[in-house]
Amino acid sequence: MLVTFKSKAAAEVLMYEEHAKRILDLLNKDVKRGVLTPGELPKAVSTLEAEIAESRLHPLSEEVSRDVLAHHGEDWDDNEHEPVEFVSFATRAYPLLEMMRAAKNEGRDVMWGV
Repeated sequence: MLVTFKSKAAAEVLMYEEHAKRILDLLNKDVKRGVLTPGELPKAVSTLEAEIAESRLHPLSEEVSRDVLAHHGEDWDDNEHEPVEFVSFATRAYPLLEMMRAAKNEGRDVMWGV
């Protein structure tokens, strides 16, 4: 399922629900429907920026390591699988962060599920 974030300050941002949920859980918001008001945006932006910075300190998770091992085995033999292409949290969150920054600067809401 896709989540569409909307604001009059920026173009729409589409995100898979599973990725949006991680961000919205940080902000104590429901993934199905909600709003970030201009008053909430400064704290929301700083929270998301902090999580992005933290995620950059730990780019490879145990899950990714297990996936690589499953594809290549312990001897690093290629099992004819494509290389793993990991998309970081920072990369996924950046478009929404930019929307939130623009909405904060213009005093606009960020809404989803409406």
